[in-house]
Order: sequence, then C-alpha cells, then structure tokens
Amino acid sequence: MSVASVPFGINFFSTVRQEQKAAEIYFDEALRLSVLAEELGFSHVRTVEHYFRPYGGMTPSPIVFLSAVAARTKRVRLVTGAVLPVFNHPIKIAGETAMLDGISHGRLDVGFGRAFLPEEFDAFQRPMEESRARFEGGIAAVRRLWTETDVVYEDPFYKFGPVTSSPRPVQRPHPPIFVAAVGTPASFEWAGRQGHRLMVVPYLSDFEDLRRNLGLYREAFAAANPGLPNPRVQMSFHMHAAETDRQAIAEATPQMDQYVGLFKASASAWRSRRSSAYPGYEELVQQLETMTMERVQRERRAFIGSPQTIIALVHNAVELFGDVEPSLSVLWGNMPYEAAERSLNLFASDVMPRFAPAPATRMAR
Repeated sequence: MSVASVPFGINFFSTVRQEQKAAEIYFDEALRLSVLAEELGFSHVRTVEHYFRPYGGMTPSPIVFLSAVAARTKRVRLVTGAVLPVFNHPIKIAGETAMLDGISHGRLDVGFGRAFLPEEFDAFQRPMEESRARFEGGIAAVRRLWTETDVVYEDPFYKFGPVTSSPRPVQRPHPPIFVAAVGTPASFEWAGRQGHRLMVVPYLSDFEDLRRNLGLYREAFAAANPGLPNPRVQMSFHMHAAETDRQAIAEATPQMDQYVGLFKASASAWRSRRSSAYPGYEELVQQLETMTMERVQRERRAFIGSPQTIIALVHNAVELFGDVEPSLSVLWGNMPYEAAERSLNLFASDVMPRFAPAPATRMAR
C-alpha cells in the first residue's frame, strides 16, 4: 500500500500533576525530546496555551517554551498550537511572536485558538460569548501589526494606534497562520476563506463529521486562493510505540487514563454551563466518560502499538483525512522519559521511512 509522503512533528500537551513531575523535570524532558526530534527528522515542535490546571497548564506561554527550543535547534519548525487572543492583547502577541521568529531565524508557525474551558474564561474575566469575535479580530490585528506601519486599530475590545510593532517578523509578509478548529462547519469554512492553515485535534471528533468539515475547508481555501495548493492539515494524535502491541498498550493505558481524568476535571464546569458560542460542549464530559483505551484502539483515535500497527493507523488517517501532518503527543500523562524517548526513536526508525518522499528518479540521457 502506497501513500504520498507524510511529515511528522511532535507536540507537548502536559497532563501531569506537579507532585508527579516538577516543572524543571518536565521541561528538561520536553527540551531533550525536542532536540532528539530534530535529529531524527521530525518536522515541527508544538505546544499549547493553557492555564493553572494539570490539563495543559505547564505551558501558559507557548512562546517561552518554543524560545528555549529555538535556542537548542536549527531546522525544526516551531508551532504555537495555539495562542489565545481572548486572553492576550494583539500588540503583545504580534511583538512576542515576531521576536520568536527572529530568534529562530524564521522558523515560526503561529497557531491561534479560541479557548474552550469555562474556568479559564472565568479567571480572565472574559465572557465566553466574546471568544469568536476576539479570536477573529485578534488574528486580523496581529497580521496588520506584522505587516503594516502606523497601525490604527479599533474593534469592540481594543482601540490603539498609530502603532508600528517591533521587531518585524523575519518571514515575509508574516509567519504562517494556523487556526485551531474543532467541530463547527463555519469555523472550517472561515479558515479556508481567510487562507489560513488548519490544526485539528480529532480526539473527540466524529470522524465522518470531521471529514466533511475538512472538505469544506479545502473547498473554501481553493475558492479563495485560486492557483494555490491546499495546505496540509496539522492533526494531533497521542503516540506510543513499542516492540509489541501488548507492551505499547500496557505502557500507554495508565497515561491515557490520566489524560482523560485530567481532561474531565478541567471540563467539569460544562456540566452546568451553556454558551451560544460553544453549542454542544455541555456534552463534553459525557463523551469523556466513555473514552477508554479500548475505545481509542477500536476507533483508531491514537497511534499506539508496534511499528507495524502504527503504520496501518497512519495509513488509515491519511485515507480518512487526506493530506495531513500528524503532530504526535509523546510525553503525555505521566509517561516516563525513558519510555517516551524509546518510543520516539522506534517511530523514527521503523515508521517514518514508510512515509518518506520517494527518491527522485534520474532522467536518462
């Protein structure tokens, strides 16, 4: 079975308690894995913005972590997956991302997200109903600050200018923009019309709905950007490789249980909340109640197993979703560093070559 070449990156979404793994240990491990990922030929390193809970809370600033990665690497792309305009002023986002683009010599991809956890909105005193307007307006403001001088900007939330942001991005006209989309068809269509790239976490998605939404995105992108190829969709998957399926599942199951448990704790406010900006999210905790390792395996929602099993799972993802760039979570739950490193090495040696570009053929003279 042959497929087009598939690049693979790694991502860090912490789901570990401080008493299990202190911050200095977690970041030492994540940075060592980032350097190893570059050495092994992975395409990107990515992390997310979340706050104060064990679910994602090790990285309230993706930019700080990625700056440390930039200092230790030369080639790998750096991805904010994602920064949250609803909690950050656009002048701050524009300046700090351009700074990181300079530090990394133009290796930054800037992903933006809306946020979805009620407790974070409560802590920042932001109404959830403002999230889409702040998201779309924030991206527009940041793009103008990257590319224009003497920017004068006004929306219902911010008024500033004239402002010329400094430093300027290395990449021109600006770093690639990714947007995080979950399940709303309008979000996928909007991303395509804007010409943005797309990042998706399919962990809880209905795969048929996601296929349709990706089709809407690609159609909208093609219509709005004639002559440009549709970009690869960056798609997150938990990954753990071992010599046998049995070993991989045994090592990954407690980590999956912890991930789901911490996710449920952070999402628990949805039991009693409703928001017109997040239709259906009140069912999130109920979905998590049924998310066991058995279901993950049966529905092929993660890349866990022997190299042969993972190769089949990657083929399945490509068949379902088309041209994708998997972003692999490798240090999830309370995964021991040694197991994560072994998994990454095994994936690189036994899985990645099956999806490498075919060697160019030489023309006969």
